[in-house]
Amino acid sequence: MLSATLHLLRSRWLTWGVHVCLWLLLYLAVIHTGGKTPELTEASASPPPPLSVVPVGRIDSLFSPGQWATPLARTKGLNPFLTDHFVPPSAPPPPTTKKIDATYQGFFQTADGPRQAIVKIGDAFLVTQVGSAVVTNQFVADATMQTLTLTNAAQTNTLPLNVKRELEVPIK
Repeated sequence: MLSATLHLLRSRWLTWGVHVCLWLLLYLAVIHTGGKTPELTEASASPPPPLSVVPVGRIDSLFSPGQWATPLARTKGLNPFLTDHFVPPSAPPPPTTKKIDATYQGFFQTADGPRQAIVKIGDAFLVTQVGSAVVTNQFVADATMQTLTLTNAAQTNTLPLNVKRELEVPIK
């Protein structure tokens, strides 16, 4: 198949046929057989008169505010280009309390002094006496061999010996 196509393209008859067609096109272009040129005429310089006069007197009534309907109350219409989808949600109010870990480690008492309780708050150790504040709004009410009692105006917490508990305290 490929050799037949190549044989046709290389033949002398195809070359002479294309050559004759090109000479024929050149001859037709030279003798103007493609058609006539349009006849040129001179145009008149005056414009044609207008067909009707515009009624200018009634235009004022078309644009008066009384002609237009009053729009309804503006709402968030159905405009596809305005959306609340990408507006971030409002931030929650900041917390008023926090949770801390507290562990009762025991107590000691000198001969004439009050009891001193040892409390582990987070990673820090705190030595405090009965009646003083351990954390914000939490005071030591009593320290015994097995428990530590912390209190405030709203609640009382009991911490057993060597047991980690979470306390909820207000943020300063």
